[in-house]
Amino acid sequence: MGLYFEEFRLNEPLTTRGRTVSEADIVTFAGISGDWNPLHVDEEFSKSAGYGERIAHGPMSMSMAIGLMSQQNLIDGTALGLLGLHWDFRGPVRVGDTIHAVVTPVQKRPTQKPGCGIVALRFEVKNQHGAAIQEGTLTLLVKMKNV
Repeated sequence: MGLYFEEFRLNEPLTTRGRTVSEADIVTFAGISGDWNPLHVDEEFSKSAGYGERIAHGPMSMSMAIGLMSQQNLIDGTALGLLGLHWDFRGPVRVGDTIHAVVTPVQKRPTQKPGCGIVALRFEVKNQHGAAIQEGTLTLLVKMKNV
């Protein structure tokens, strides 16, 4: 079970485990999303665009980071809804890159709805070199424990 509203500690970062981005991830995401932009699926196009090779979809990497956070048992079974998302993409993710996220609760407040609170989680997604490739804030509706 994930953390309840009362259990989130503000400004205490948690670092997720890493996950290596594969060729299969990119092809699967392209198929699911319908995003067949040549930056993601055409090696020669990506080379000519200045990346040197194909790059992963930004939303795919973002979703992976959220999944890594979820695997840390922060929100499974306690998150009731996604209320907001603000995300900035700082650099490309390539096949073979290993990403992880540093997740920090930065705000929380109760709601008027009984048994629920709002928690904002700050994300910094990094690659294997420690470079911040994405940053963002996820705002969730979360169950309260003591109701």
